[in-house]
Amino acid sequence: MLKKGTLAKEVPMEALQPFTKKIYTYQIGLYNGGAKFRNGDTLVARITPSLENGKTAYVDILEDNEIGFGSTEFIVLRGKKGITDSHFLYYFAISPDFRDVAIKSMTGSSGRQRVQTDVVLSYEFLFPPLPEQKAIASVLSSLDDKIDLLHRQNQILEQMAETLFRKWFIEDAKDDWEEVSLGDSDLATIISSGIEKFEGEKIYLETGDVKDTNITGGTKITYESRPSRANMQPIKFSVWFAKKGGVRKLLMFDDYSDIDKYILSTGFSGLKTNELSHYYVWCFVLTKEFQEIKDSFVSGSVQPDITNEGIKNIIILKPDEQTLFKFNEIVKPLFYKYQQNKEQIQTLENLRDTLLPKLMSGEIRVKI
Repeated sequence: MLKKGTLAKEVPMEALQPFTKKIYTYQIGLYNGGAKFRNGDTLVARITPSLENGKTAYVDILEDNEIGFGSTEFIVLRGKKGITDSHFLYYFAISPDFRDVAIKSMTGSSGRQRVQTDVVLSYEFLFPPLPEQKAIASVLSSLDDKIDLLHRQNQILEQMAETLFRKWFIEDAKDDWEEVSLGDSDLATIISSGIEKFEGEKIYLETGDVKDTNITGGTKITYESRPSRANMQPIKFSVWFAKKGGVRKLLMFDDYSDIDKYILSTGFSGLKTNELSHYYVWCFVLTKEFQEIKDSFVSGSVQPDITNEGIKNIIILKPDEQTLFKFNEIVKPLFYKYQQNKEQIQTLENLRDTLLPKLMSGEIRVKI
């Protein structure tokens, strides 16, 4: 039992990532209300657009008998002992069968619609026997476990590059290195808005489709049907960050990136780098210092953003070419591996998302 005023692990809505099983972040807060849960429960967002975006997660961050809490906008699903496998229940919650019923039941004013819990509770779903539930969950969990491992590897690779950056360019910075503008120098220049006409479809990324350095969403567009904000063109050797203050949404494109795949929102600012300066600028943008400096130049009362002039006012050291060359030699393989992991994550996610409805519907059966 969790009493009001008790300190406990708290999971806010923003901690859940779209169609991501793991809960990667939580905070310690005073419980004064909200959804309560324990390990093995599944959290499902019941409000728009979080539900449509796939904010659903499996709870495994608690100790034995520990109770956590979170948003009042969570539906908490709990399996019945001997009847329902808890991991299967999570996959059921992200399956089209459950999501279609939940989304169609939503009522309320525009932008604040919520699932009618009673409608979902009264709807009859077909469940396979418990042994088959466990077998299905095992197949899908093995894919999610591999995805989670690759995400953790990428976090380590990013941390290694940032540690090296700090050692070389902050702790051991040379006194004779020149101070230059981040957005107007030999290291980087600001990318202007505007895209080239294209055939077929591309993926449009808004700032909301990016979490930290990971792409978590995207919308397919054609040139004719593109939104007005779909007006930034990724280029080889470029670094991007959200203009909005207080958020960390970063993208990087280098010589092995698929730059023809995406169109970006004007909510991003882009820096054109070069082969020598690229990873140096990218690692600088990854630092918390860059985030703090960027936020200090944010202006505007209606929509606080950093302007191009603000970016030009950000000062960065310009190391000598030999140091940059050596830094590239060490860091580029780290980000190449990072990119390979991202591609493997995408492949595994596509495989999981293809198998999920087929396993849930019985179109594909798993040997028990």
